[in-house]
Amino acid sequence: MGTTLDIMAIMRRLPHRYPFLLIDRIIDLVPGESITALKNVSMNEPFFQGHFPSQPVMPGVLIVEAMAQAGGVLASESRGAEPTPAIIYFMGMDQVRFRRPVVPGDQLVLEARILKIRSKVAKMAGRALVGGTLAAEAELMASFGEGAAPA
Repeated sequence: MGTTLDIMAIMRRLPHRYPFLLIDRIIDLVPGESITALKNVSMNEPFFQGHFPSQPVMPGVLIVEAMAQAGGVLASESRGAEPTPAIIYFMGMDQVRFRRPVVPGDQLVLEARILKIRSKVAKMAGRALVGGTLAAEAELMASFGEGAAPA
């Protein structure tokens, strides 16, 4: 088993903050290989006010964003030692498929594994699962920017 990270460690690696930080905990991180993260989906999420009030469903784009944020932590930790960690930008997605709705009370298990990593770009395969059932999957690409990551 690899490294685990709490919310404070995640916030040191990603620039996102509430309400757009969509991962709560990293339960397994193996740099250069894979990551498993958790997102606890609560009725208190601001997007449920409009999507959809009578039958709340987590928007698919936010499920993909949660996968991308987990992938961003993986890419950052896989890049190796840098004098100043670079900010990571989500730059693309392919083969996106949604398999089941994600609703309040669900716990998303977000998985990503490195497919290819270069000096400026990483490509990853991502999956989002609820109770062991696939909710969404995608290939994700990220680029390493010039700005510094959050401190």
